[in-house]
Amino acid sequence: MQPFASIYANALARKGKQELESRWPKKATAKQLAALPDDRYLAAMTRPIFQAGFAWKVIESKWPGFEEAFHGFDPRALVALSDKEVEALGKDTRIVRNLPKIRAVLENAQYVLATSATHGGFGRYVAAWPSADIVGLWAELKRDGSRLGGDTGPRFLRAVGKDIFILSGDVVTALVALGVVSKKPSSKRDLAAVQAAFNAWHDESGRDLGAISVTLACTVASAGY
Repeated sequence: MQPFASIYANALARKGKQELESRWPKKATAKQLAALPDDRYLAAMTRPIFQAGFAWKVIESKWPGFEEAFHGFDPRALVALSDKEVEALGKDTRIVRNLPKIRAVLENAQYVLATSATHGGFGRYVAAWPSADIVGLWAELKRDGSRLGGDTGPRFLRAVGKDIFILSGDVVTALVALGVVSKKPSSKRDLAAVQAAFNAWHDESGRDLGAISVTLACTVASAGY
């Protein structure tokens, strides 16, 4: 497998050190992740769910209304909503009126509460998950949450500061070129191969998974970075 040093050198030649490293995402410490309240995790889950299929700017412009309509994303308040109140959310102009996505928020409120009760806080659950098995965390989010599969779960984790890689189009293109996978990974086998590659590059370089992910993307000629 190609060493990270040569991948970094390739990206460096394309972007320059300052531009490349300024793109590396900042990660939260385990302490910061553990201290983040449950409502902020639920809010962070909700953004990419609603952004999917919509212009991101639309969701950003409406976000204060989302906070109001969803009671500050307090999971206890949301699981207590009556059917009538849920129906009213489907007509609330402060948010994007997509009832399936609204129901996903309520289902995720229950998911956050249940996970929080088991782990002493949803943040403790996220903080304790090992970086060497990020694809395992993705799988749990998809299995136990609502609409957290695909790119949504990873983007939620990136938003709260968990150190992860994201399988963007450019990252996948780079992984295919390096022979890690032959197409966008979806099977357990391919995801395990991607995780193993990132683990090896991390062990070699000491770089965060997010930094490795962005560096890979910047080796692609068409990269938008």
